[in-house]
Amino acid sequence: MDADVVVVGAGLAGLVAAAELADAGRRVVLVDQEGEQSLGGQAHWSFGGLFLVDSPEQRRMGIKDSLDLARQDWFGSAQFDRPEDYWPRAWAEAYVDFAAGEKRAWLHAMGHRLFPVVGWAERGDGRADGHGNSVPRFHITWGTGPGIVAPFERRVRAAVAEGRVELRFRHRVDGLVTSGGVVTGVRGALLEPTTVDRGRPSSRVEVGDFEIPAQAVVVTSGGIGGDHDLVRKAWPERLGEPPRTMVAGVPAHVDGRMQTITAQAGGRIINPDRMWHYVEGIQNWDPVWENHGIRILPGPSALWLDASGKRLPAPYYPGFDTLGTLKHLRGTGHDYSWFVLTQKIIEKEFALSGSEQNPDLTDKNVRLLLNRVRSGAPGPVEAFKQHGADFVVADTLAELVDGMNTLTGDDLIDLASLQHQVQARDREMDNAFTKDLQIAALRSARAYRGDKLIRVASPHKMLDPKNGPLIAVRLHVLTRKTLGGLETDLDGRVLTASGEPLAGVYAAGEVSGFGGGGMHGYNSLEGTFLGGCLFSGRQAGRAAARAVG
Repeated sequence: MDADVVVVGAGLAGLVAAAELADAGRRVVLVDQEGEQSLGGQAHWSFGGLFLVDSPEQRRMGIKDSLDLARQDWFGSAQFDRPEDYWPRAWAEAYVDFAAGEKRAWLHAMGHRLFPVVGWAERGDGRADGHGNSVPRFHITWGTGPGIVAPFERRVRAAVAEGRVELRFRHRVDGLVTSGGVVTGVRGALLEPTTVDRGRPSSRVEVGDFEIPAQAVVVTSGGIGGDHDLVRKAWPERLGEPPRTMVAGVPAHVDGRMQTITAQAGGRIINPDRMWHYVEGIQNWDPVWENHGIRILPGPSALWLDASGKRLPAPYYPGFDTLGTLKHLRGTGHDYSWFVLTQKIIEKEFALSGSEQNPDLTDKNVRLLLNRVRSGAPGPVEAFKQHGADFVVADTLAELVDGMNTLTGDDLIDLASLQHQVQARDREMDNAFTKDLQIAALRSARAYRGDKLIRVASPHKMLDPKNGPLIAVRLHVLTRKTLGGLETDLDGRVLTASGEPLAGVYAAGEVSGFGGGGMHGYNSLEGTFLGGCLFSGRQAGRAAARAVG
């Protein structure tokens, strides 16, 4: 045997699994089709958000959270309703327990630290027992995505130095090797060396082949979000017609190959129609990969309009119900929508997803971080406002409408209609009470200390020039996460159609729907994708270590 265990995929879940295996004394070969510069996979690009329950950070911010409330939110969001949801439900129970239990202490012991202000992501559909977070739970890693990758990269590289882990990059797995009904390794093609920057397309020129025998294989290869044809093929009818155009939230090598390869070896894929795509995507003016999109992490104040200029109904406000909003917008017949806001709103409420869009948090730069509580938009946001193809800035509403219609060429926005909607909203600002549920929600949000400090602008009239200029942002569907995948038990063992383990094969991370074949069900509560990689990678790594011991 070349190794006790082969781990396929050097993203976060793969690093966690390899670290756990090595710490248990197992010999590990970690393979990836990309170069070493891509170690950490999609986690590197992330904002570093983690779902935690009843944390010290929450308590310091005056948030009263509990395991019971988190379970209520998770299962109200997941809406499990299928016979094949047995293992996803079990994973959901286990993961929420982990998030309320040892998750924070486990990470803290490895040097991981958190930004002290807890964010309130995915605020929900307006029902106590429905989708969404009842309280802020989005804990930002100090160091963003690289900060969550670093502890596991350190552990793996230490194991490399000690001879327990071997890193083999540019190894593209094309099949699982089976002997006597048991998977006994992997085979594939050696790709020519690459020096392209992380995220850039790399060569697929083959220079040889390989086979690595092992006692077990852990598949941690990610989802399908980089292949838009696969996304459209899996697109569920419940969300309407798939978009004709989308922007890419992940590089093209996030292609779902290993999910298919594992299924061909006997593994079962469940819930392939469950997926998570954002509706606040903008074209990156300085792209890393082709068709590179960035997600706006919005506060609750901007007016959200469909392509024809109609305001979205409750509860489809910025930051509330991602898939509910996606479904609504797919029914409009257009692939884009609009935020309309003011300079005052963009300064306080716009954040951009991604480690590279948050240099203050990523670089742990306290001096730069202080700009978030000062006047003016953060540097990366201001750069998008100035250079982004989807931004329109104007001093008057008439000029804004002209710019919006010029940008799309569709001439769908009517000045009189938009003026009526904005004026109606502005009149609601004259009192501390309102019938406008979005205004009520943003005022409620400011009752939370974290939102008032750095996240939600003080309520104001959009047409008051002192709050301007006015800004419109064209929004695209942004591909992101696969919520279904390879069915696994709580040890991460891949299951067959008969429900029995596929001998010798484990899976973790997005390829397994972050655990079980879909532990999120239909909806994410955010901060749960990185956490799912951590938990499922740990489960699979520890279980595989026991099995080959």
